Amino acid sequence: MSAKPFHAPIPGYLEKTASGYRVSLRIPRSLLVSQAWVRSEPDNEEVLSPLTPVAEDALSVTWRGDLRLNHAEDVTIYCFKLLVDGVQLWLDACGTAPYLPECSRHFHLNPHYQPASWVWSQVFYQIFPERFCDGDPSNNVRSGEYLKASPDNYDGKPVVAKRWGELPTKGQGAREFFGGDLAGILQRLPYLQELGVTALYLNPIFTSPSSHKYDTVDYTQVDPHFGNNELFAELCAELRRCGMRLILDAVVNHTSERHPWFDRYGEHPTPGAYQSAAAPTRDFYTFSDPADPELSGEALSYVGWYNVKTLPVLNYASPELRRRVYEQDDAILRTWLRPPYRIDGWRFDVIHMLGEGPGARNNHTYVRHFRQALRQENPEAYVLGEHIFEASRWLQGDQEDGAMNYWGFTLPLWAFLAGIDFRGHRVQLDAAEFQGLLARARAAIPFENQLSQLNLLDSHDTPRLLTLLAGDKALMTAAVTMLMTYIGVPCIYYGDEIGLEGEGDPDCRRCFPWDRAAWDVELRAHYQRLIALRKAQPALQRGALLDLYAEGDLLAFARLLEGEILLTVLNRGAAARLTLPLDALFVESGTATDLLSHESFPVSQSRLALTIPARSARVLALSFRSEGAAMVE
Repeated sequence: MSAKPFHAPIPGYLEKTASGYRVSLRIPRSLLVSQAWVRSEPDNEEVLSPLTPVAEDALSVTWRGDLRLNHAEDVTIYCFKLLVDGVQLWLDACGTAPYLPECSRHFHLNPHYQPASWVWSQVFYQIFPERFCDGDPSNNVRSGEYLKASPDNYDGKPVVAKRWGELPTKGQGAREFFGGDLAGILQRLPYLQELGVTALYLNPIFTSPSSHKYDTVDYTQVDPHFGNNELFAELCAELRRCGMRLILDAVVNHTSERHPWFDRYGEHPTPGAYQSAAAPTRDFYTFSDPADPELSGEALSYVGWYNVKTLPVLNYASPELRRRVYEQDDAILRTWLRPPYRIDGWRFDVIHMLGEGPGARNNHTYVRHFRQALRQENPEAYVLGEHIFEASRWLQGDQEDGAMNYWGFTLPLWAFLAGIDFRGHRVQLDAAEFQGLLARARAAIPFENQLSQLNLLDSHDTPRLLTLLAGDKALMTAAVTMLMTYIGVPCIYYGDEIGLEGEGDPDCRRCFPWDRAAWDVELRAHYQRLIALRKAQPALQRGALLDLYAEGDLLAFARLLEGEILLTVLNRGAAARLTLPLDALFVESGTATDLLSHESFPVSQSRLALTIPARSARVLALSFRSEGAAMVE
């Protein structure tokens, strides 16, 4: 069916009223609809609220009615039922269906919790501080630095200071240091502004003995090899002066074994949890039962993240821990949201894993508490969670604003373009299967949270996409186009824009090459064009997404907002000619202009015929004559 009903939770189709919400449904004239309803579940029971035709034009009839909210839950799910020639047809967030769809496909609306809307217009840039730029060589790590108990090693292996630009050594990543710091980020702000990014996400910056800093020793101090709190305040002020935003990495699922709370090596004047069962912070962590004959030896005496002994896991059953992390006035998560820093939010590391005891008991309770604490300090704070896999349960509005969208964007894109999954196993997807994965991931969460998802091609935890693509710059360029036009917030991992490659950790954490002769300037220019395009087009920031076509190697979707329509067409295969049906957009004639190549293609009889070069993507703006809606008497 090329002609389909249309609804999206955007202005004109979902409107707040004094008593609730009013929904509109645009139905093609070719569908002979006799009755239509919006289905919701107030009090968890089905109610079909009638829609009535209120306006029409040459192509469609608009039906409208009131949506009954579910007052038993924060989230109201809804879909539409139509009778077409006496036969039912359903519309949900994934498309049409002949029978009542499952709840995960319904539209999701949370009237009670809203994400930070400033996020929607951003282009983020992720910086792994130790590898971005060495702005102050005087604070660099020295070989053999750190552990008192064994001064020449970290985790049983030597700490090594390396020259900028040398490659990380497999198996040595956390113990190798190249000298990147906050001074380097400050120095390179002009570069970031020239690129066009508007917000930074920094991997951990607090005191830690590793290069990755996911083993925090002191949450109150910037690591001395990165700078100090005063320098960080200067960076924050300069970012604000440049109109840029900043979020930091919150690693509050576990600490370093050297944190004073734990104190594995007895380095601190007050014994920590490892040193004494009577330590005031003993209940911050979970220790095994010494009477259990199955548990013996140091490695099993306490719970470590994935059994890593350097990362003892925090136990949120402890009231005092909760106070120190998020409840009290000077709690960790609150302090950095205040002057002189005023960061704009937190990215929570492994947020789904934290909780009480050895597991993640009551996890959702604590994520809600984190959100409440952040919003008390800054009602617009961005609450971002790290999830490799599906995060829908955390993205219903009351917990996270968005997730690092591996599940709903990165991994499907890898599968489609590179034929590989997160574990490095081969996978085969055609365009229809790819489109289906994306659609189901979107449908499972409210629209505002879809807009707040952090979309990425790769990160500090993954191989770089260009490497997965075996250096295929054409496909990489197409992927960048998809990143910048898909629903959600794009995030660039440092160096991707100049063609930096790398296998998995630690190779994906190479030093940024500041010698411009090493840059892929064409790829960087493409990033700049797409960033500028996204910043100029409200539909790419706040618009609905409508799937238009998916077959073989070709995929097309539209972004729509208040009369603005942009099309993205992605081709992973050979050059092709495509006739794209536009019935679903209610566009009969007009022109589609490629915003990158400036080519124009006519639209006639709701069809757009165009050529798609091999391994490429187009972004097209539709210009068309609006028929104008007449009111139904």
